Amino acid sequence: MSLESLVILLPLFAGYLIPVTRPALLTGIDKLLSAIVYLILALMGLSLAQVDNLAGELSSILQLVALLIGLSLVLNLALLPLVDRRWPMALTLNNGHQPLGKMMLESLKLAAVVVGGVALGLVLPVGHQAIESGANAALMLLLGLIGIQLRASNLGLRAILLNPRGLAIAAIVAVTSLLAGALTALIAGLPVIHGITLAAGFGWYSLSGILITDGLGPVMGSVAFLFDLSRELIAIVIIPMLMRRSPASAIGYGGATAMDFTLPVLQQTGGAPVVPVAIVSGFLLSLASPVLIPFLLSLA
Repeated sequence: MSLESLVILLPLFAGYLIPVTRPALLTGIDKLLSAIVYLILALMGLSLAQVDNLAGELSSILQLVALLIGLSLVLNLALLPLVDRRWPMALTLNNGHQPLGKMMLESLKLAAVVVGGVALGLVLPVGHQAIESGANAALMLLLGLIGIQLRASNLGLRAILLNPRGLAIAAIVAVTSLLAGALTALIAGLPVIHGITLAAGFGWYSLSGILITDGLGPVMGSVAFLFDLSRELIAIVIIPMLMRRSPASAIGYGGATAMDFTLPVLQQTGGAPVVPVAIVSGFLLSLASPVLIPFLLSLA
């Protein structure tokens, strides 16, 4: 594990050591987390506004995002059904209405915040050092609060290690996503390590976007952010369609979001049996991302 990975994980572990059980405090932490995510994304937009020839770079950004989305979707969904064959899951299928449109709108708001940051940065230039320092401070606070939330969820190591479905789903998503990143780099003529790094967020857009912006620049940071945000958007659309045929695919494609944003959709469509599997899979991918990205950046 690299020094950068340890630095990133330190606030996460520190937050995990803080016991918070009062519902009012946990609600306040949820609200503060949302505010910090919006702040980080706005700072990403400000950083992107500093790129020379931004309009010319936009085409390259979108091409890379499209490649990553297509390859990861195919590879993730090709292998995740193997988990269903090995560990079939008895579901409580629910055809109740899920407000997918509302959830997609919430995700699109995140992209709008980045666009707003770009617009603000074009009319109000801000020093790169100030943006980087502010983003890093916000990220450390974000990770600390997430550590508190993980402690409050009462998800112990034993529960994680004894859930083979969740472990297998997380492993397949990680391997196939990194392979999609490597293939994207080969097709686009980028260093393979850059492509793998772009795919290592596993849906955690606020983390991957800012870390990769710091390590590879705002253009690559924007690719990582849009790719990881797309997991959320695509997952909430395809989960109801996948759940009957392959619960592992429904759980896995959302990546790290399976333990938070897409969890209500998973529970709504698959019932209670999918919840612990989704939480374990999402937790493991969330834990892997802040370790992998700094390590891969150190190699790049």
